[in-house]
Amino acid sequence: MTQRMKATVSYDGTHFSGFQVQEKNRTVQGELEKALMKIHKGQPIRIQASGRTDAGVHARGQVIHFDTELRMGDYNWRKALNTLLADDVRITDITEAEEGFHARYSVKRKQYKYFVHNAPEQDVFKRHYVHHVPYQLETSRIQQAIKAIEGTHDFSAFCSARTGVKGDKIRTIYGAVCEKQEDMLVFTFTGSGFLYNMVRILAGTLIDIGNGRKEPEDMARILASKDRHEASKTAAASGLCLWKVDY
Repeated sequence: MTQRMKATVSYDGTHFSGFQVQEKNRTVQGELEKALMKIHKGQPIRIQASGRTDAGVHARGQVIHFDTELRMGDYNWRKALNTLLADDVRITDITEAEEGFHARYSVKRKQYKYFVHNAPEQDVFKRHYVHHVPYQLETSRIQQAIKAIEGTHDFSAFCSARTGVKGDKIRTIYGAVCEKQEDMLVFTFTGSGFLYNMVRILAGTLIDIGNGRKEPEDMARILASKDRHEASKTAAASGLCLWKVDY
């Protein structure tokens, strides 16, 4: 009898070409499915995730599911998978899913964090996990601007032109905050869902506001414009982390 397993996955995205499986490149999905195939004695096992992450993007709380006829117990599943996986991807929790669960379609909200190292010189030990900004950023300007995106809006201005999303680009942001922690700025975005490159474009625009290239009140204007050209450049993938997914 088939059972559905739900797992929480953490990964360092530095050496991955994104989450989704690719024929010639190393991906998180590819590594997970290779490990599952070994456990299932060569039988291909397809996983479903809460969503995709791009090359260089990290995750602390990505969620996947897969269907299996094996019965191993939660501890043994986690131990078996982590034994086969490389050090930059870990199963942190795994259990049998409740009836009707789907890693993608059952999502209620997601939370992303974007980390900005605001210091004159880059920290070599943080470089893969932050976006380094050497010039001064005014936190108060960013905190004023970031509140404009809370609520339900059309986020076309903050969506990559290369998106494959069909239909409207309306999303709900339940919370958006910027916190200063010594020489780090941490942006936290919690929402119903996110468009392609949305968080990184938001971060790039907020960084420009913090540096005075744009004004705090520009955030609402850019949002209303629905024009990608009005927002700033996409910020580096290294600063982005899928923090948690709620069901």
